[in-house]
Amino acid sequence: MIGLEKLISFLILIGRPLVKLIEIIFGILKKIKLPKRQKKQKEKRIRKKEKTRVKWGNYWLLILLLGLISGGYLFYDKIWKELPDVNLIYNPPKMSTVITDKNGEILYKFYQDENRTWVPLDKIPEDLKEATIAIEDKDFYGHYGLSVKGVIKALIYNFKKDGEDKPRGGSTITQQLVKNVFLSDEKTLSRKMKEAILTLMVEKKLSKNEILERYLNQVSYGGEAYGVAEASWKYFGKQVSELNTIEAAYLAGLPAAPSSYSPYGNNPNLGLLRAKHVIEEMVSNGYLNSAEAERWLGQKINIKTNNKEIKAPHFVFMVKQWLEEKYGYTNLEKQGLTIKTTLDLKIQKEAQKIVTEEVKSINKLNIGNGAALILDVRNGDILAMVGSKDYHATDIDGKFNVTTGLRQPGSSIKPINYLLALEKGYSLASTIDDSPITYQIKGQKPYAPQNYNGKYMGRVTLRTALASSLNIPSVKLLEKNGVNNMIDLAEKMGINTWKERNRFGLSLALGAGEVKMTELAQAYSIFANLGSKVEINPILEIKNYLGEIIYKKEIEKEKVVEAEYAYMINDALSDNQARSPIFGPNSKLVIKGKTVAVKTGTTNSLKDNWCIGWTPSYLVATWVGNNDSRPMSWVASGVTGATPIWNKITTELLKNKDNETWQKPDSLVKKNICGRDEWLVEGSEIKIDCLKVTPTVTLN
Repeated sequence: MIGLEKLISFLILIGRPLVKLIEIIFGILKKIKLPKRQKKQKEKRIRKKEKTRVKWGNYWLLILLLGLISGGYLFYDKIWKELPDVNLIYNPPKMSTVITDKNGEILYKFYQDENRTWVPLDKIPEDLKEATIAIEDKDFYGHYGLSVKGVIKALIYNFKKDGEDKPRGGSTITQQLVKNVFLSDEKTLSRKMKEAILTLMVEKKLSKNEILERYLNQVSYGGEAYGVAEASWKYFGKQVSELNTIEAAYLAGLPAAPSSYSPYGNNPNLGLLRAKHVIEEMVSNGYLNSAEAERWLGQKINIKTNNKEIKAPHFVFMVKQWLEEKYGYTNLEKQGLTIKTTLDLKIQKEAQKIVTEEVKSINKLNIGNGAALILDVRNGDILAMVGSKDYHATDIDGKFNVTTGLRQPGSSIKPINYLLALEKGYSLASTIDDSPITYQIKGQKPYAPQNYNGKYMGRVTLRTALASSLNIPSVKLLEKNGVNNMIDLAEKMGINTWKERNRFGLSLALGAGEVKMTELAQAYSIFANLGSKVEINPILEIKNYLGEIIYKKEIEKEKVVEAEYAYMINDALSDNQARSPIFGPNSKLVIKGKTVAVKTGTTNSLKDNWCIGWTPSYLVATWVGNNDSRPMSWVASGVTGATPIWNKITTELLKNKDNETWQKPDSLVKKNICGRDEWLVEGSEIKIDCLKVTPTVTLN
C-alpha cells in the first residue's frame, strides 16, 4: 500500500510532466474535426475517406492511451511499488562503537563490516568538502539531484581517458548517497529509475549541506572504512579535522574506486595519481590557485601501516560483556556509541609489562601465566586489567581472562573468616591454638589441615594468625564461625560463586571455593573503604553517535560492614611485625614508606598463587599459575610468584603519592592486653588467657 506522503511526493515530482502530456493529448483531439455533410456524390466519397482517416486516428489515440495505462501499471508494479521509504534517509547508518580509556584514548572499535563514526559537517575541513565536490559533483549546489550535464561530461571524459585513471560515472553526490542508503549495485534500468525518483525525493527533503554531511559520513573509502572520520584514522592515523589539503584530496579521490586506489592494494601509485587529479580539479573549480596546488603536490603523503590494534584487550571484551549483561546494550557493532571507561592506559601498560616480565623470569618454576587487577576503591574504577601475560600468546590461551575466570584463592580468602569472627565478638587479641588437629567427617576422609611451613606456633592471637596466614587456626576459627555464615558474609561482600553450598566444608577457610579475581577485589575493597561497598563499574560515560550523553556513572555505595571491624582487619594485615614470624621482616609484602594491607594465598596443590593488597585509595590483586591448572614446581608467598608482581605494580602505583592511613573509627579504643596494645570496640569485654607466645621465624 502506498503511503500518503509517498504518493504526494510522487505526484509533486511527476505533476508538471503529466499536465503537459494531458495538454498535448487534448491539443491533438481538438485538431480532429468531423467533415460537414455534402449532397453530391463526390463529396460523399471525400467524406468517406475523411471518416476512414478519423477512424484510424481514433485507433492510434486508443493505442496511445492503452500504452500509457500499461506503462503506468508497469511503472507502479515494477518501480513505484518497490520503492523504499524515503524517510529512511533520516535513520543513522551502521556505526562503530568506540571504547576509550578515561583520558579519551581509543582502546578499540567494534563494528560489523562497516567501521563508521559520524562527524558533523562543521567538523569536516573545507578542503575535504571542496575536494569531494570538485571530483565528484562540480554542480552539486546548482542542480536538483540529477545532472544531465554531468552525464555528458562523464561520457566525454571516459572516451578521452589515457588509462591512468578509472572510468568516471555521471552520478551526482545525491545519487551516490541514495545508492548507498537505499539500493544495491545492480546495473539495471529499474534500479536507475528508482535511484532517479529517490534522488528527487531526497533533494526535496534535505538541504544541500545535509546531503553532503550524510554522503561524507556514509560512503565507502576502502575496506571497512566508511565515512571520512574512519578513513582519516585508517590512512593517516589522525582526526579528520587535522587533515591537510593533500590528505583531503587523497581521501576525496577514494570513493570512485576504493579497491583500485587503496594504498594497501596492488598498485598504491594509482591513489597518488588520483590525488593529483583531485588537486587539478580543485584548481579548475576555483578552490585552489596554481601556486597553492604546486605547494601541496610537492608534499609527501604519509600513509599509516594497515593494522587493527587493540589496547587492553581483556578489559575491552570484559566491558563489552558488561554492557550487554548489565545495561542491555546489544549489537554494539552498529550503535555508534562512544564509551569512556575507567581504565588508565598508562597504568595498564606498566602493569602488563611487569606481569609479562615476571612470568618470563619464573617460567622455570613451571609457571606459565600471570594476571593483575588494579582498582580505585573510592569510586569503583578499574584502572588496569591484565588478563594474561600476553593476549596474543600461543604457548597458552592468552585470550583467556584470568581476572574473570574461576580460581581457588588459597589463603587469600582468610580475611573474610576473620572479619566474621570479629563480628561475632572476637578481637584481634583473642587467642587460638595453632596445633595439629584432625576432623572426622562422616562419609569423607579425615581432614587434617597443615600450616604452610609444616610447623606449629602454639597459642597465638588472631592478629598473628591472620597476618602470618596460619592455616590451622583459620580452620578452627571457621568451625566456630560456621561455613554457611562465612558464605553469607562473602555474598554480602560481593563473592557470588559459592551458590552450591553443599560442596563446601571447613576447607573453605583455606580457599577451597573458587572465586573470580574481580569479585575478590570487590570484597576486599570494602576493607579499603572501611566497611562501605563501592560497586565496581568500569564505565564512566556513554555518548550516542550525535555526541549526546546517554549514560553517566553514579557511584553506588552501600554500608555492609561496621567500620571498626574493617579497620582492625586493615591494621592486622598492614602489621609487618605480626607477619614477620612467617614472612620475615623484609619480605616483598612491604612497600617502603607506605601503609598497605596485604594478603597472600597459595593452594595446597600449588595450582594458584595470589597476592592482594590495598590502601585507602587503591587495590592491587595479582595471580600466577597455569590456565590448565597444572601445579607449579615451587612457589613461596612473599618471595616468588604473585607477590613480586604485586610489589612492583604497587610500588609504581604509589610512587610520588603521599602515604595514606585509615581514619580510626571513634568506637575503637586501645587497651593493653597481655603486655601488648590492641584495638577493642568500646564497651566490649573479652577474657584472654595470657600465655607466652614463642614465634618460630622460618623465612628471612
